[in-house]
Amino acid sequence: MKAGLLVALLLWQATPGTEPASADPQYFRYQRSIAVAEGAAQSCAVIDSQVFPHAAASLKDLRLYKNGREVPYAITLSEPQEVDSETAQVRNLGLRGRNIVFDLEMPNRSYTEIALDLAGKNFLATVTVSGTRDPNYSNQTQLGEFTLFDLTSQHLSRNTTIHLQETSLPYLHIELAVSAAAGARNFTVTPDMVRGVAVTPSREAQSLYTTAVTTTNIAQRGRQSIATFSLPQRIPVERVSFDLAPSYKANFSRDVRVSDRPDGAKEAASENLAGTISRVHLTQSGREIRQEQLSVPTILGSNMQSTAAVEVAIENGDDSPLPIKAVRLEMRQRKICFDDSAGQTLTLFYGDSALTAPQYDYARLFAPSETMREVQLGPEELNPSFRARPDTRPFTDRYPHLLWIVLLAVLCILAVVAIRSSKTVHH
Repeated sequence: MKAGLLVALLLWQATPGTEPASADPQYFRYQRSIAVAEGAAQSCAVIDSQVFPHAAASLKDLRLYKNGREVPYAITLSEPQEVDSETAQVRNLGLRGRNIVFDLEMPNRSYTEIALDLAGKNFLATVTVSGTRDPNYSNQTQLGEFTLFDLTSQHLSRNTTIHLQETSLPYLHIELAVSAAAGARNFTVTPDMVRGVAVTPSREAQSLYTTAVTTTNIAQRGRQSIATFSLPQRIPVERVSFDLAPSYKANFSRDVRVSDRPDGAKEAASENLAGTISRVHLTQSGREIRQEQLSVPTILGSNMQSTAAVEVAIENGDDSPLPIKAVRLEMRQRKICFDDSAGQTLTLFYGDSALTAPQYDYARLFAPSETMREVQLGPEELNPSFRARPDTRPFTDRYPHLLWIVLLAVLCILAVVAIRSSKTVHH
């Protein structure tokens, strides 16, 4: 009976508790001060890369305090609402003289970029765009003139995307004056060049980024220029950017590959073609082309719960290496926003992995204010009042081997009792 009671007590102790840990400033290992100007109803501070390695996953342990009182906050991400690319309806496609002309019926939303799917290579095109709200395409407003190109034979890039100021005009008229670029052979302009039109989300143009890690150490390996990084744990990486020597003016187009491997992992590093960096500054056939792309989007695939080795490789081919001065791993800008008009200093605490993410009405109902003020996080400091959170796990969770020892002992006792009982019965 006593053995059974002991086993029941141990099993009861082994049942995990469901009460979540409560936030208490003394249990946070790190802190940052935030000075708020008086009268600033809404303030926002950029969350820099120093926070991520010391905070819990997904920043769930961030807490703001002022005078011992918890202050609700919202975390914003510099990323417009996700919108999938949509197809514009192409109408009245044909030739006017030597120019390709057509009309577009646009999606019912605002847009900034129109990607033309154009057949052919080694061409230059001047695009004239106008728009209207009249389905009969009258009363058109001029939206601009743009240069598109494909310079494949010159080992340069291709651009067939029209970059507009944001508009929601439902009907556009497009006129393409297309000519052969240097190196083109048997180039003929026909309406069949226009295979379709997509209206893209244009996310990159609206996003801000924060630098996570920078390196100026660029090594040469075969036909590649290599930048290596040691990336701290939990830092998201969403773009790679390059700085070139200011004196370098040449045109180029180079593929970029990014690989990453968690420290201590035995498997080979995962690698992906992140994209292409390029510069095209030239004039051909009387058309001026000015395009520069020195960053590529990338999402690292390693387990960011550990530090990782990251390698960025620029494929030079038979060309001389680019004079790269620095390479940056970047994340989309994240801000912590809150309301406080008293003009006092708040403290941001983090470094308590026992916490779950807070549930604030403020975050659910948050809307950026036109009078929002940017504030700065102070330097990271160790919390002088820090003490380890007491271990509230059941006794058997803290000493998992004890349960098995006791169970084995109980089984031995029960076996001895059974043997003695058997002998008593036979006598």
